Order: sequence, then C-alpha cells, then structure tokens
Amino acid sequence: MRDLLFLPHRIPYPPNKGDKIRAYHVLRYLQRHFRVHLGTFIDCAEDLRYAEHLAAGCASSYFVRTHPRWARLSSLRGLVTDEPLSLPYFRSARLQRWVNRTLDTHAIGAALAFSGPMAQYLPSATEHGPLMRVMDLVDVDSEKWQAYADARAWPLSMLYRREGAQLLEYERLVAEGFDQVMLVSRAEASLFRLRAPGSGHKIDYFNNGVDSEYFSPRHRLASPYAKAPVVALTGAMDYAPNIEAAIWFAERVMPSLRLQFPELQFQIVGSRPAYSVLALKRLPGVFVSGTVADIRPYLRHATVIVAPLHIGRGVQNKVLEAMAMQKTVVATPQALDGIGAVVGTEVLRAADAGEFVHHVARELAAPSELGVAARRRILRDYRWDANLQRLGALLGVQEDDRDERADPAPQADAADPRARPGRENGRAARDAGGVPEQAL
Repeated sequence: MRDLLFLPHRIPYPPNKGDKIRAYHVLRYLQRHFRVHLGTFIDCAEDLRYAEHLAAGCASSYFVRTHPRWARLSSLRGLVTDEPLSLPYFRSARLQRWVNRTLDTHAIGAALAFSGPMAQYLPSATEHGPLMRVMDLVDVDSEKWQAYADARAWPLSMLYRREGAQLLEYERLVAEGFDQVMLVSRAEASLFRLRAPGSGHKIDYFNNGVDSEYFSPRHRLASPYAKAPVVALTGAMDYAPNIEAAIWFAERVMPSLRLQFPELQFQIVGSRPAYSVLALKRLPGVFVSGTVADIRPYLRHATVIVAPLHIGRGVQNKVLEAMAMQKTVVATPQALDGIGAVVGTEVLRAADAGEFVHHVARELAAPSELGVAARRRILRDYRWDANLQRLGALLGVQEDDRDERADPAPQADAADPRARPGRENGRAARDAGGVPEQAL
C-alpha cells in the first residue's frame, strides 16, 4: 500500500461534531487504501483516551495536546506577524518536526491537510521530493468570520473583520500552492472559485454523508422526554452559531408557539452548553440536556427538529442526521445552504421568527410526511462510501484496491459510537513545557 500523510486540525474521534465527523470518515476511508501517517491536535482532555486506539490503525501517528485558553492567547501573535490568528492557534514546532521527519523517512507520495491552518505544516514539493498536496478546506472560513463581524459590535467586529480578510488572503495562497482544494459542497466550492478565481480549476468538493444504518428510525429507542410535543435543537452548545440559534429560538419563537401549544417543550440537546444557553432554562418550556450518550433518542422522539442558525458555512450535519432519522426539519436558509434537499417536500425553510412559528405550528397540529422524503434524499445522496470516492479518485484510489486486513479508525460502537474508549497500548510523552503530547 502507498503511504499518505493526514493532518486534521483536531483528533478525528469521537465523531460528535461537524469537523470531527467529516475527518473521522475521511480517515476510515483512507485507512482502507493507504498506510496512513496521522498528525493532529487534541484540545479536549476527554479525547486523550482515543489517541492510542486511533494510532493502532495508522502506520505512524503524533498527537499534540493543546489547551484552548493558551491557544487563544498564542493566536494573538498573528496581530504582530500580520497573519490570520488561526495560524498561530494551530502552530506547533513539535508537530512540524514530526511532519518533516515523517516526510524524510517514509515514501509519502500524497498529503491531505484538513482545515486551512494545517496547510502551514506542508512544505513545498521541492523540500522533500515530489509530494501531492491536497487541502480539504471544508468551508470557506473567511466568509464565516465576515458574518461574525456583521453580527457583532465594535471592537469584536473589527477583530473578526480583520480575521476574515487575512484568512481570505491565506486561503487564496493555499489554493495557489496546493495541487487540489476540496470543500464540503457544490455551493461552497462555487463560492471559493469566486473568491480565488486564479485557482478555480483546482477547486472541487465532496459531500458529507450520514451513517444511515445508525441514524435510522427503525431502531427501538426509549423516549428521553417526560412528555410531548417536543421541538428539538441539537449541536455542540459551546459553538457560537449554535448558542445564538438556541437563544434566538427560545426568546423569539417559543413564546408565540406556547400560546398555541401550552405544553410544548423546546429541548436544547448538545455538549458543553455555554452559560448563556444554560440560562435559558429559566424560560417556560425550555430544557437544556447537556452532553448525552446517544443523540438518536432525542431526534427519534422529537415532534419537529429545528435548525435556526443565522451564521454558518458548509453543511450542517445536525440537519442531515435529523433527515436520516426521518424527521421533519424546519431550518433557516443558512442551515440548509449546501444541502441538496427540496424545500417544501423534504425540508421546510424559515427565514424569520414568523415563518418558524407558522411551519412548526402546522407540523404540531397536523404532522406531514416530509420526514419520509427527507430520509429518501439521504439514502440517495448522502452516503459516505459513495461521496468519498470523489476524494479517492483524486488520490489515485482504485476502489477494488483496498486492504480488508487494515485496522481502521474505531468503528461506531453499536450502543454508543460517540464515546467508545480507546485501547491502552501506546506510550505518552511530555514536552519541556509540561504540555502533554502523545507520540506513537
């Protein structure tokens, strides 16, 4: 098998949030066709236990433990070095040395960087011999920061606008220097071609997918709710767009819905809820779950799933998962951007509070069959194996050329695929500054 270097910006397990879901499935696919050398960051102490199990399926691996608070402070160096703050945030001299050593000691013909800041670890082809460099930007992050700027007051608006402008310049440089740039959807690829017209011929995409066997309405799952009806919002609740969405729906939509349906519950389901999200529990009918072991019962037994995001890029996995569970989804245009679902027959679109009230109330009063059509769309267009073949073709993969003996990334556990502990079979190291790292 050929050797490939994979550099995601966060450990691709457990697959419990957008970027990690995509990176996890990419890693599993790559491990079936390549000897994978994995270098990445761990920014959550709970994820340390997965490192050694991931390492068991790789030819080599290196995990750098980071702390978000210190990383944010380090990112401020970008104000001095005139670069995007995201670059120093994800900069590690030790990871760079491991990358250089890996390129020097292994016959690596291709490297895949996942998320823009990881491009800084891949030298030009002349430094280590011929190397095909592929970047999975996933989203056009510069657009997200500009949206943040538009939604915030000074001085954050100024800082976010600077980051958006700096990132766009950096994204263009990455597109110029890399052999190929991939994004998460046709819409995102089209946008980036407009932003980087000189590299348009190198910009493509592959869609996200959903494990439609796991996210299936056929599973018998006990209801986690005390009573119905329930409107649910899922997602990582320490992520700014999800925080804003939860607050907006609780304050702007729920009061009107409760006038019509006094027993209605709004369930906010997601990990690490911010204080501002927890504070919503003071409102009538609003509940905050915090981290849950299995998201499926919360989807399965909700009457309606909402995705009221006003800032977002790429593809919202929360929407795909709800569609796979055969649920009616009411979402903003931003949450549906990049998802090839037919509005009105597979999903419902709501641009403001009034439209959310209208669509949700109608579904509560007379449930439709949109969920059935939504799942059909998932089965047709959002299967990981099929969608990843687009990336595989770029990397020269022959689909009948796969190693069935390979020990891949940990499979989704039947009971709880998002919290499976790793095997204890590696060695740990610490750097001189006391920041724990895993070098396997």
